[in-house]
Amino acid sequence: MHLFEVFTATLLFAAFANCIAIPASHSVHEKRDSPPREWIKRGRVQPDSVLPIRIGLSQTNLEKGYSFLMEVSDPASPRFGKHWTEVEVDGMFKPDEESANSVIDWLVSSGISRNRIAESDNKSWLAFDATAGESEELLLTEFYEYENSGTGNIGVACEEYFLPTLLQRHVDYITPGIKLLPVSKQVTKRAFSKRPGAVLPMPPLVHILPPSSNAKQEPSMQSTAAPLVNCNQQITPECIKGLYKVPIGTKFNSTNRMGIFEAGDVYSQADLDMFFKDHYPAIPKKTAPKKQLINGAITPVVQSEAGLESDLDFQVAYPLLWPQQTVLYQLGDESSFNTFLDALDGSYCKYEAFGQKGDDPNFDPTYPNEAYAGRRMCGRFKPTNVISVSYGGSEWDLPAYYQQRQCNEFMKLGLMGISVFFASGDSGVAATNGCINGNVFNPVWPATCPYITAVGATKIRPGKKVTDEEAVAQEDENSIFGTFSSGGGFSNVYTVPDYQKKALKTYFSSHNPPYDSYSAFGTSYNPGDVAANGGLYNRLGRGIPDVSANGDNITMIYQGQKALAAGSSASAPMFAAIINRINEERLAAGKSTVGFINPVLYANPGILNDITKGKNSGCGTDGYAAVRGWDPASGLGTPNFPKMLKLWMNLP
Repeated sequence: MHLFEVFTATLLFAAFANCIAIPASHSVHEKRDSPPREWIKRGRVQPDSVLPIRIGLSQTNLEKGYSFLMEVSDPASPRFGKHWTEVEVDGMFKPDEESANSVIDWLVSSGISRNRIAESDNKSWLAFDATAGESEELLLTEFYEYENSGTGNIGVACEEYFLPTLLQRHVDYITPGIKLLPVSKQVTKRAFSKRPGAVLPMPPLVHILPPSSNAKQEPSMQSTAAPLVNCNQQITPECIKGLYKVPIGTKFNSTNRMGIFEAGDVYSQADLDMFFKDHYPAIPKKTAPKKQLINGAITPVVQSEAGLESDLDFQVAYPLLWPQQTVLYQLGDESSFNTFLDALDGSYCKYEAFGQKGDDPNFDPTYPNEAYAGRRMCGRFKPTNVISVSYGGSEWDLPAYYQQRQCNEFMKLGLMGISVFFASGDSGVAATNGCINGNVFNPVWPATCPYITAVGATKIRPGKKVTDEEAVAQEDENSIFGTFSSGGGFSNVYTVPDYQKKALKTYFSSHNPPYDSYSAFGTSYNPGDVAANGGLYNRLGRGIPDVSANGDNITMIYQGQKALAAGSSASAPMFAAIINRINEERLAAGKSTVGFINPVLYANPGILNDITKGKNSGCGTDGYAAVRGWDPASGLGTPNFPKMLKLWMNLP
């Protein structure tokens, strides 16, 4: 650009900035009141700076996703169990051709020549480069630079922008827009590991049992000769089967392996072999999951480096499943749930919703990087019928748009007949990073997504047997595990889904929590903004957990030592394995998998063991108490395998 042109453009830019007239034909498309707390506003973007403009086109039928899922998941629906294929799911939600054509016509009429506009193969987005001056005139806005205080990234964004009102239904979002995307990166491995979107275990608590010479001082592994005698002290595979009346498995369908998600934390084969020998000799030595290694993952590891989460997940699941097998979805050290979903569904790599196309470089890894030199895996692996995940974080740490886009993918998995289970956490009404502003209850992510089943933890009370009612898992500082409490509460991102409304209405009318509440949702950028409204929890939010299973005094082998573990990390694979067993029976009878199970559970709570004892303390409070019916400490209750199997076998 010549000096005269730069000077002229700068004058026009300054004049435009001082007076932006919004025509009556336009409406604000996206707006935010303030940037996320980690971004600092700097100076105005120079008018001749070139910006890569990306326009995400609105997906069709996205608002119908919940209804579509209920058609195949509601036991009262004539289409129950008639799950969709992956091709059907992709075809239903992709943008239509009219959207692309309408937006292109608008761009051309606004001075962006057709030969500058690139169009994706699936017509889901449009792309072109434009100067800041062109972009501001097109979108009736002003662009500024922002600096991320944590990573040093520089991002470009505006506070609002406008589109022709008649065009808005065709456009999901535009970048650069209100969402901050970095244009330069200074991300080290250390900085990356702290990304809010990085997946972290909800680490189970562990207590290494003493050598046999100290057996009199503390409980040792109980004998298999009397397998149900000391279940209130040590939960063995036989105790779990006794609690939930699960018979010995006899079937193996090669299409029905149970999937278990792990990230960074890696199992030891030697630990599995020791556990099988001690607690379930029917499982042969060297039995191992089928490995699906995502983005540079390596597994297994030597015994001295075994991961607690991975060891526990497989040691809980295998005895319930056997002779059925497992699949391990192992992610590398620097990964996120989005990279996992990318690997299962190639379309998710470019999926657009809630103003986000593909993975978000603010929260997800970019490849290649220091940990993985290859390209991001898209659609590499097939999802199993059941997937268990004992990882998560806090709703407060991530923008709502990021969580909602991710949640939609779980909806799509449900449409395909896949059941997804997440642990509800071990910090009571708080998340692992504490409470919002010190005392406001902090729901966990992504367990609050209404398209998955959140699993809390229970325990056998001291002196009680497997035939007695369990209680919410909670221990104080004097226990062998230290303080922990099963996670539960109400979302600041998601409203109450229809299938849960009756249960929550009953809960609030009969057992109203003794805390002030608010009825609001956080902003698109910061769900924790609701903390400014007063009150400790969101009266309008989706409630978790949905169900529970035992998560206290779980026997295991960890790094070659006998140990006990605690936390909902054990509960999620436990409940998931029981559902996998039900799928085994349905498949043998020529039926479909159970898919998304929440509508069936809430319509038939009697198939679960109601929990009415215990609470989930946190944030300086007693949390929520377990009561009759659903509650945010134990959900609907724990499994009753015979009742569950009978119900699902009677469904189409």
